[in-house]
Amino acid sequence: MRSRAVARVEWPTLALLGLTYGLWLLGIGVASQLWLPLGMLLVTLAGVQHSSLCHEALHGHPTRMRWLNEALVFPQLTLCIPYGRFRDLHLEHHRDEQLTDPYDDPESNYRDPKAWARFGLLTRLLLEANNTLLGRMLIGPIVGQVCFMRSDFAAIRAGERAVLRAWVAHIVSVFVVIWVFAVVGQMPVWAFLLASYGGHSVLKIRTFLEHRADERTSGRTVIVEDRGLLALLFLNNNYHVVHHERPGVPWYQLPSAFRAEREGVMQRNGGYYYRSYREVFARHFLRRKDPVAHPLWPKE
Repeated sequence: MRSRAVARVEWPTLALLGLTYGLWLLGIGVASQLWLPLGMLLVTLAGVQHSSLCHEALHGHPTRMRWLNEALVFPQLTLCIPYGRFRDLHLEHHRDEQLTDPYDDPESNYRDPKAWARFGLLTRLLLEANNTLLGRMLIGPIVGQVCFMRSDFAAIRAGERAVLRAWVAHIVSVFVVIWVFAVVGQMPVWAFLLASYGGHSVLKIRTFLEHRADERTSGRTVIVEDRGLLALLFLNNNYHVVHHERPGVPWYQLPSAFRAEREGVMQRNGGYYYRSYREVFARHFLRRKDPVAHPLWPKE
């Protein structure tokens, strides 16, 4: 029994998790003493990597024991998003028939055209800016956090105890991070907070165009065939169609799973494809990917 349990541990994921915590400790400590920008960079990278590892954990990695997976990622290095809420909302997002739905897909960036028509000028300008890659990286973390917290606090006021429990657990996890920072940290608080915000900004690169409005469910999810640093930080979630079709596949097997059925995947998703994140930046850094109002949503 024990040998089977050990065999089901995904050691690459476990090793990467240990490396991520080590990188974060190095960033807030020795590295920031040597050169503050280096420390901030390491904290940013560790925050991105940890968020991607949280995504692995909620999909059943690196072990088959949910409580252990969640314990391994308990300290929320990016500070802002409760793991329990991320888990529940992301699993809801995996109902592919709801992808991009302004109401039922909790990760959709589209708005109901009727709601869009009621927005004031300032709100429209803000959301239009947020629909370029530069805007998504600069203001996207704030826009997303405000909308997320407004929704969650409304749910708490309505008596949804699961949401409240997730936030209580999150507060505890943030206290753990703050305590470690107080003991080990050698960087100014402003630098730590800015580096943590940088982690959210980098994550917005991945989520910026993961999904598009399309009549076919299978045509809504992207492939970004990148194998560079961003792909590692995102744990190959740029092969997003494969992840949605086979969410139980660990991150290090996603590229080979894509290559094994490349033509079929590309046919199913209607050619929603980018060669690399370099192409994503070239096409969308200053130009929006699509409108804020859902282009296929009924306007009346």
